[in-house]
Amino acid sequence: AEDEIAAIEKEIKQFWASFKSIYGGEQGNQTIALRDSCKESIKALTEKWSQKLNEEDLMIDKIKEYYNENLQQNKLISENNENFTEIKANLNHEEEQNKSLTDSIQELKEELIEKKKIIDSKNKATKERMERLCKSKALFEERLGLEIRRIHDEQLQFIFRHIDHKDPEKPYTFTLFINEQGDYEVTSCSPPLECIADFQQKVRETNNFSTFIANIRKAFTELSYK
Repeated sequence: AEDEIAAIEKEIKQFWASFKSIYGGEQGNQTIALRDSCKESIKALTEKWSQKLNEEDLMIDKIKEYYNENLQQNKLISENNENFTEIKANLNHEEEQNKSLTDSIQELKEELIEKKKIIDSKNKATKERMERLCKSKALFEERLGLEIRRIHDEQLQFIFRHIDHKDPEKPYTFTLFINEQGDYEVTSCSPPLECIADFQQKVRETNNFSTFIANIRKAFTELSYK
């Protein structure tokens, strides 16, 4: 732009120099020709500068358009960065939840394994006790006149006879089962014995079932004499 302005000023100076050199000394037609030449030069320069200005306006509009597009792109990038940060935070949170859930599942598995071991151990002990009861059944029936029956809810009913000499067939009974803790528990006794709770506690401590049965029969026998 500065070069163009300098060129215009140079042409104007040349014009005035030519005008002064011929003014008054040349004929009118030379003056008119010079005037027309000046007009043509000014017109050409005006058109040239008008074109330049239009081009610069277009360039400015284009720059503004690029600038706005750049602002929009930066805005989209900023929004995408925020979304990415949020998504990453959500993923981290989900990973923490998954880890916590995995740890909880592992703890539950370990707890279930331990409980299964305990249950298996109790079931084994219960099975062994039931086997001992069954093995003792024949001995008790033969020596003590005892009948053992399996009734509802996995309970065993013990029936003693030949206790009352006045009525040898009169039954003396009590019902027994093994509870969840694996202990012997008497649920009924007929006729009732005041000492049955003591007998129950003692068999839990000693695990001597034969003595337990013998003590109950002895208590029934003593009761029959009263």
